Amino acid sequence: MPIKSKAQRRKFAELLVEGKISPETFEEWNRSAGSKELPERLHPKEKPARKRKTVARPKRKARAKTARKRAVRKRR
Repeated sequence: MPIKSKAQRRKFAELLVEGKISPETFEEWNRSAGSKELPERLHPKEKPARKRKTVARPKRKARAKTARKRAVRKRR
């Protein structure tokens, strides 16, 4: 089982220091990863979606009121 990320390499090194895995196992996994550049994390956490802020817009005047005012003006 090769190490696939830098985070995995750190975790397995920690397990090696704690004595939970053998040095041979760690070396085998580390060697199988090779000298290639590994990503920091294999599956990075998704960032939460940005919330949109709503813009308060002034209310539009009702057209019925405007029409009534025009009708009253015409009558005068």
